[in-house]
Amino acid sequence: MLPEELYKRKHFGTPESLILIVVNYVVVAFAIELFAMCTKINWMFWVSLGLLALYNVYTIRRNREEYGKNNIIGYIVSLAGLILMFVLFRMKAQPC
Repeated sequence: MLPEELYKRKHFGTPESLILIVVNYVVVAFAIELFAMCTKINWMFWVSLGLLALYNVYTIRRNREEYGKNNIIGYIVSLAGLILMFVLFRMKAQPC
């Protein structure tokens, strides 16, 4: 049978830092596709990035105790990935 300790383990859910990283990637991917795929970047792209930055500040301040050294490094690496994603998407920009 299964050990008794298996049922006593606590699950704390998905960490807020992982949710923040996933939200960043989804919002930036949609913003690039909707507002930045022409040769000229639409002003709504910058507005969406600004609102995303405000959301990031709010979420990090709300969950400050969760962000240790490892989570901060992961967050910074994910921001570098967002820049790389922007460059890769913009390589296919079309004149509109």
